Amino acid sequence: MALMDVLLDEMRDLYSAENQLVKALPKIAKGCQDSSLKSQIKNHLEETKNQVQRLREAFGHLGKKPTGQHCNGMEGVVEEGKDALEKDEEGANKDLCIIGASLRIEHYEVAGYTVAISLAKALKQADVVALLNENLQEELAAAKALQAASKPLLKEAASEKDASENEDEKKPKSAKEKQSEQESEEDEQEAAPELQAKTAPRAAKTSKKQ
Repeated sequence: MALMDVLLDEMRDLYSAENQLVKALPKIAKGCQDSSLKSQIKNHLEETKNQVQRLREAFGHLGKKPTGQHCNGMEGVVEEGKDALEKDEEGANKDLCIIGASLRIEHYEVAGYTVAISLAKALKQADVVALLNENLQEELAAAKALQAASKPLLKEAASEKDASENEDEKKPKSAKEKQSEQESEEDEQEAAPELQAKTAPRAAKTSKKQ
């Protein structure tokens, strides 16, 4: 595969990712309980729309179409955002769940743009680099703003009494939560052989020292 093809794959992945976010961010903003966080996500929605336009412009410089590849990675992190909205939390705790999911989205995008910019630089596509870098800087700023927004919410959440501590019985888990728990246990089991192989030499070294 030629380097240009690699760049196009990365950019199409990003284009799909940004389009998915244009659809997802309004729902995430609606779920926010803190008005400042809600406004922040709405503002980033407008930035995301502009990012889609920049990507289209970047493809225009390359003489290629932007569609042709669905971003499975963004689909996964957007699904985590949906999970955050569905969590049985209220107030600051709810917003912190949303911030956590949103930061995963931003970090995914930052990684994608960083790779794409490196490829575009190698191909001496200065116009494409400039457009991609504008998007990258907005993603970095969005991540920084989310981290700043989490600080007062963390203080608020820490001062709130956890109502679940006084409940005699835990709320039954939903089918989705049960499935997630089962998959988590399967992940652990599948990783166990590799982890045991890695920890065995350490255990041997420790026993020798003793």
